[in-house]
Amino acid sequence: MSQRKNIFTSSLAVLLATCLAGSALAFQESPMLTEQVKAGKLPPVDQRLPEKPTVMQVEQVGQYGGNWRRAFKGPGDRWGPTKLMEERVVKWSQKPGGELKLVPGYISSYSVSPDSREFTFTLLKGLKWSDGHPLTTEDVRFWYDDVFLNKDILANIDQTLAPGGKPMQLEVIDEQTFKVKFEQPYVYFLEILAKDSTGDPSLDRPSFVFPKHYLKQFNNHYASEEQLKAAAAKFGVPKWSDLWGSKGAATAWWQNPDLPVITAWKIEKPAPGDLVTMVRNPYYYAVDQAGNQLPYIDRITHRLFSDQEAFNLMIVQGQIDMQMRYVEPQDFTFYKENETKGNYKVRRWTQAQTWALVPNLNMKDEVLRGLFEKSDFRQALSIAIDRDTINELIFSGLAEGRQASPVSGSPNFDADLEKHWAEFDTAKANKLLDGIGLTKKDADGFRLRPDGKRLQIVVEMQHANGPKTMELVAANYKDIGVELLPRIIDRTQWDANRDNNEFQMQWYPFDRLSVVAADPRIMMGNDSYANQYYLWYSTKGKSGIEPPADHPIRKVFADWDAASKAADRKAADAAVNDLIKTFVTQGWVIGVVGESPAISVVKTNVMNFPDNLIEDDITRGEGLAATQQMWMKQ
Repeated sequence: MSQRKNIFTSSLAVLLATCLAGSALAFQESPMLTEQVKAGKLPPVDQRLPEKPTVMQVEQVGQYGGNWRRAFKGPGDRWGPTKLMEERVVKWSQKPGGELKLVPGYISSYSVSPDSREFTFTLLKGLKWSDGHPLTTEDVRFWYDDVFLNKDILANIDQTLAPGGKPMQLEVIDEQTFKVKFEQPYVYFLEILAKDSTGDPSLDRPSFVFPKHYLKQFNNHYASEEQLKAAAAKFGVPKWSDLWGSKGAATAWWQNPDLPVITAWKIEKPAPGDLVTMVRNPYYYAVDQAGNQLPYIDRITHRLFSDQEAFNLMIVQGQIDMQMRYVEPQDFTFYKENETKGNYKVRRWTQAQTWALVPNLNMKDEVLRGLFEKSDFRQALSIAIDRDTINELIFSGLAEGRQASPVSGSPNFDADLEKHWAEFDTAKANKLLDGIGLTKKDADGFRLRPDGKRLQIVVEMQHANGPKTMELVAANYKDIGVELLPRIIDRTQWDANRDNNEFQMQWYPFDRLSVVAADPRIMMGNDSYANQYYLWYSTKGKSGIEPPADHPIRKVFADWDAASKAADRKAADAAVNDLIKTFVTQGWVIGVVGESPAISVVKTNVMNFPDNLIEDDITRGEGLAATQQMWMKQ
């Protein structure tokens, strides 16, 4: 194990961050926009920018132009494009190898009250949507009053925005300034905003800004019943409320090119289709130190691929300009050997995730669910896995066998938790299974369940390393009398199975293991090992499944409740660490390997791509590289 180094900011004092004044700069723009200005289709660049645009200090002032070529897996695979696009009220920033820090996004400043109950944000003056319409606190008020509190659109408010069961309150001060208030201290609110506050209408997260001038036509506070029915018919959905949400036909940027955005690019040609394209936002609010409006790159295209071999062939043939998503560690040697042929370099970050088997504690098979609820059964499944062999054969020795726990460098890292139930001990695993009464076997040597059926577990996967990894795990499990049945499914079905509680086990990179407090929900079961229990908790019993009175997940929920109302960061951190300890020691998620590099292929003409950053869903993946500052040498 390499020496541990804390690369994360340990505390966030009250901070007032201001944008660099842009008034002294002479502004430039992409030639494709200059043509539109000359044609009278756009106002001049200085009229499109805020009065004092955000100034990004880029490593190299770049050239305009280019088409950034990438690949995607289909309509359900929006997360790669999303992380290139998102903008936050506050967002994570990192210099190579340095600390993660919070910086303003589309605001000029923010401040926090001494008791962490009030958070004040000031929008950039003159900020505009991608269609040129002014963005003001009216858009914030619309998000809060007409969406966030609108039960016809959002039935339940996520508990991270309602600590203690009481939703955040909004106070609009003027056209640029608004204040968010809680009835109790909320020391982690900024970290949560940096994870989820982009303007993507995902409804249950703190997006803050929705384009009122466009979206009110789909909102029942403004449009008539007839107008809403017509809108639903236009977009081909059963009812008007289906127009809303991250998958909403009208309000999801990924699906609707007409939706105004504040991101550096906007969707041009949406899925479905073999090619999805995004084009620059002419009203993007940031410039470089020379006054060049960002982004540098004109377009981003995502070409559809079906399997890993096809994607890797695209890389070798030079058809991928820069991509981290789907560039898998098990193919590291292949990528390195073909650098010259593909005219690219393999670049490395650090992944804050652990590849893991995630059982479903809420599955509909009552017998198997009962087994998963037994600690000895979970421990047996964990210690039966030969992690070192998987690391060497599948991950080229680049990872390490570990549990699904915070990674090194995280403020929550614990060396003991990292190794919990991570030893390889087939004999002990067999004793544990015998001890819970699974002693009968069929003619093939597989154990029988209490109902007499063969003990089988169907594991779903949609990542390229899945099939070969599951071959090894299945062999390990055969040695303890458990039959593992791997199933490859596409991303759309994968998400549907989790949403509908239709899976037994899934194989995926369990992430958000950097700054856990920024999004503790995955450890609490959300979209994970106990989604129905989490729904019960987050909706105050209105939906989901109530866990038994003595179920240890209730302690996880109680720890987050304590953290979200703690008077100071020390008490909040203690509660979060207790939450993590319960999650890991219960072994609800079976970590296999982690601490692997996040590798990218980057063409030699792609500039300003940094090395040695943290890849995590919390830090927004490739988005941490500030993609708007990347450029392509012509």
